[in-house]
Amino acid sequence: MFVRDPCGIVCIIVTYVAVFYADYVVVRWIILHTMQDSLWGPFHVITFNTVVLLLMMSHLKAVCSDPGVVPLPQSRMDFSDIHTGSSGGDDCDERDDWTVCTRCETYRPPRAHHCRICKRCIRRMDHHCPWINNCVGERNQKYFIQFLVYVGTLALYAIALVIVSWVFDCPQCSNDIAIKQSRILHCVILVLESSLFGMFVIAILIYQFQAILDDETAVERVQGTHNHHKNTHAFTLLAQVCGKSHPIFWLLPCHNPPRYSFRRDDHLIDHQV
Repeated sequence: MFVRDPCGIVCIIVTYVAVFYADYVVVRWIILHTMQDSLWGPFHVITFNTVVLLLMMSHLKAVCSDPGVVPLPQSRMDFSDIHTGSSGGDDCDERDDWTVCTRCETYRPPRAHHCRICKRCIRRMDHHCPWINNCVGERNQKYFIQFLVYVGTLALYAIALVIVSWVFDCPQCSNDIAIKQSRILHCVILVLESSLFGMFVIAILIYQFQAILDDETAVERVQGTHNHHKNTHAFTLLAQVCGKSHPIFWLLPCHNPPRYSFRRDDHLIDHQV
């Protein structure tokens, strides 16, 4: 699923430019410049680029995955009475635990909400994120969290490499003034970039985990519709998002979560978390 939103497309471009620039600075101006005669050089090149690869995989999964779009009915449904009787808000009419979206003109399961940018109802919608140009919902929240974790990890890793490269003496480093100035400039830009992106994603990551453990999405928090399960174990709530496999697989973008089903009347909607 790809949304043609100009803001989201620009954010995706900015994301990849920032990641590739960080990779360039770390490899060219830090590792190859200060660790060329050390075994730490190949180690950091492989490790840093592995994190970059995992970041890109999780980001692409979050961008391209279906966030949990509620399927439209095959035949047009008659909602004329709802159109005339609805009043603002999310344009929905309640039917037991399910609701009717008069924008999509379809039934939607509990905790599904309409996204004005995607123009569809999304199951367990948390918010629409321009950085993935997609909604964060039931089926891609895991990949969104993975993306945040890897961006934060990459930012901290880059800052640590910059600090280490300047703290420890580097006898093999070039004494050319132009090269030193270029290295300083790139390192300063990298530290600023890593600090800004790092603090930003860590704040969002904390908010995401808090929302998961409270069993409340951002939309529900704004609307004041509480779906808390106070007696539910934290591991169970995390497993609902990350999958019921072993926690060691929760950070792998290639791992598929389990399948669930929702039923209304005699219509089955089968989907993945």
